[in-house]
Amino acid sequence: MDLTQLEPQLIWKNFAALNAVPRPSKKEGKVIEFIKNFGENLGLETRVDEVGNVIIKKPATPGMENRKSIVLQSHLDMVCQKNSDVNFDFETQGIQMEVDGDWVKAKGTTLGADNGIGVASIMSVLESLDIPHPALEALFTIDEETGMTGAMGLKPGELHGEILLNLDTEEDDEIDIGCAGGIDVTATQKYPLEDVKGMTVKIEIKGLQGGHSGMDIHKGFGNANVILGRLLFTGVYHQNMQLISIDGGGLRNAIPREANAVLSVRNSVEFIENASNLKASILEEFANIEKDLQIHIETFSTDEKAISEEDSKNIILALKSAHNGVYRMSPDVADLVETSNNVARVELQQGELKIMNLSRSSVESTKFAVAEQLKSVFELAGMKVEFSGSYPGWKPRPGSEIVQLMEKIYEKDFGSKPHVVACHAGLECGIIGANYPEMEMVSFGPTIRGAHSPDEKASIPSVQKFWTFLKEILSDIPMKN
Repeated sequence: MDLTQLEPQLIWKNFAALNAVPRPSKKEGKVIEFIKNFGENLGLETRVDEVGNVIIKKPATPGMENRKSIVLQSHLDMVCQKNSDVNFDFETQGIQMEVDGDWVKAKGTTLGADNGIGVASIMSVLESLDIPHPALEALFTIDEETGMTGAMGLKPGELHGEILLNLDTEEDDEIDIGCAGGIDVTATQKYPLEDVKGMTVKIEIKGLQGGHSGMDIHKGFGNANVILGRLLFTGVYHQNMQLISIDGGGLRNAIPREANAVLSVRNSVEFIENASNLKASILEEFANIEKDLQIHIETFSTDEKAISEEDSKNIILALKSAHNGVYRMSPDVADLVETSNNVARVELQQGELKIMNLSRSSVESTKFAVAEQLKSVFELAGMKVEFSGSYPGWKPRPGSEIVQLMEKIYEKDFGSKPHVVACHAGLECGIIGANYPEMEMVSFGPTIRGAHSPDEKASIPSVQKFWTFLKEILSDIPMKN
């Protein structure tokens, strides 16, 4: 089915146009130009700020001039993940989409519904001629997925709206009023190389479902880097191992789906037997949640050099010790992950090691507690550790006027109460709120599954529901004080 024939046609038309434009994080030049041209072609006031955020202003429709002004906000970039057997270049190709029943998904890649559906919805409001709304400022930020530098670079005074509607939540029955902050933890080291002393072995892990390292961190999904660390640990004390290379995971905000390592082992027969026994146990552990998990352990041929047995041992012990997953549940909000870490990327090539983590927390002190624990582990293993990209969380305001309005509209339109929640993902509201402390903020959106993985898909009925909800919110915005 042609996506543009789906309802609401305006959103799917704009989403298809957006997804034809490459938009990886930190490489948003093409999509910035696309959105800028979109606003200018509508005859609306459009500007690009000094970091690359696009701001488009639309006057209130007749009769709505005395309502509180609104900021509609979504981010332009997308997570770029693909299956290993898919040949795709995110920097030059548009996303290839298809309809599968009640879902829209991509062919072997991330879909970009996070946050492309939000962007397309704002585009649809901007170009509509029949949706009542107050004065609008559309804020399209950049680089949300890999550092939130767009939100961080947004200066005070750029916006004048009294209420911000962030369209970046992925359950259509949720009204989000708070989120976690985050910090990047990166461990690095360079090791001398030497000749291998034993048989070369390759370990390959693939078929995990991955997912969002915030929203999915509590679901028990397998982390390929953690599984790899467990398998390597079976030989760390007895088989005299030398690491040659490791390639595990990808982006910090995606749970790793694949990992592989090449190593030299003096007693390879014993190592393969022990690792194979553990492999059987791991497959059994994950049988119900990771049905496509594959682990291959086999001898391998390579002429590359390795790092020393002692350096290899330190790396393996660090991988085994680094915290991954939920660190603490919130004592204040039921079922909310307060603090977590994702061991996101492990790379060892030609003696150069990099281990990338993303630690999240809705409590600033606990965010640094887990980051400092990681730093302690990696430094004990002789690595250098850097903190970067720290951003704050978003403190909930459950009784705000906009939240009460949205609860009332939701219950009237859909016959049930929405869930007013805080989430463990990183939303830009906390960062924007630091410069606009008086602005009321709320986040909502349509149902999206598998964000940050090639299994990402957007619910067609949910987009219809979300569009109805958004239009009614805009038409019912309260009067100015």
